[in-house]
Amino acid sequence: MLLWLAEYLAQYHSGFLVVQYITLRGILSVLTALFIAFWVGPIMIRKLQEKQVGQAIRDDGPKSHLSKAGTPTMGGALILVAIIISTLLWGDLENRFVWITLGVLFIFGAVGWVDDWRKVVEKNPRGLPARWKYLWLSVGALGAGCALFFTAQSPVETQLIVPFFKNVAINMGWFYIVLTYFVINGTSNAVNLTDGLDGLAIMPTVLVGGALGIFAYAGGHTEFATYLQIPYVAGAGELVIISAALCGAGLGFLWFNAYPAQVFMGDVGALSLGAVLGVMAVIVRQEIVLFIMGGVFVMETVSVMLQVGSYKLTGRRIFRMAPIHHHFELKGWPEPKIIVRFWIITVILVLVGLATLKIR
Repeated sequence: MLLWLAEYLAQYHSGFLVVQYITLRGILSVLTALFIAFWVGPIMIRKLQEKQVGQAIRDDGPKSHLSKAGTPTMGGALILVAIIISTLLWGDLENRFVWITLGVLFIFGAVGWVDDWRKVVEKNPRGLPARWKYLWLSVGALGAGCALFFTAQSPVETQLIVPFFKNVAINMGWFYIVLTYFVINGTSNAVNLTDGLDGLAIMPTVLVGGALGIFAYAGGHTEFATYLQIPYVAGAGELVIISAALCGAGLGFLWFNAYPAQVFMGDVGALSLGAVLGVMAVIVRQEIVLFIMGGVFVMETVSVMLQVGSYKLTGRRIFRMAPIHHHFELKGWPEPKIIVRFWIITVILVLVGLATLKIR
């Protein structure tokens, strides 16, 4: 929106042309989203408290969590508002990737909102019935996959790129839509499973989202993409604006979500943020790198799968409780220690992922 205004004003003063630079708009997007989060956060927390939109705590979970009962949830809506406003202000609204990503953010956020609302406001422990939740999440993921597939402008946009190798690219054809579906839905649910401790999910999301922004900037720039031998995807650079907005909104939310949390993210935030990470990775052709950088999300998801599988097959549990962050809690690790250690692991994995830009 402001890009259009700057382009119009540039005919009267050339100084407005500076707004065309993605790097500047990315910085402004971070600051805008951060400001919105700081400004709206206290208001939203107060309203949630007034409406008694408080988190219910499982009786069979760690006893330290019982004191968190009643803490406002659905705070992820704050992140969505900040991302959407910042992107609409600083993004190129003629870019297809911007609208596809915002569409995924909105659909997954809406599903999470309805699920949270039914659980914490209507006091329905089932929330949104699983079949409807699965249906709408599938609509969002398949819709994004089809939109990206049918608007692809070059063969590389639908190829599977294998990191650490220069010339390994697999043509997927229609299977690209299937891959996109699983990446978006898988990442969405993985972030949702990770969101169990104060600040545990949001910081890895910010780190991975920021790294994907770097991939988007490099992959959307012909010279950088050629030099680094990564896929050049025309228009992908605009994802920097969304990545920056995610980082700003996420850090602003962390201000209120850090231990001890004043507000929880809820499904409205976790499902939508995970989906955005997934669709960004698909657009910049870095699905495998996302798997590496999001290792904490993968670890949390695999721990649940192993726990459920083991219990159904043998009647025994592998972990004291799943997801795995609860296992460490029950072993006696203080919550802040678990959170910070998982953050450190994510920093290391993100650096490994970024190394694939050069190590080929």
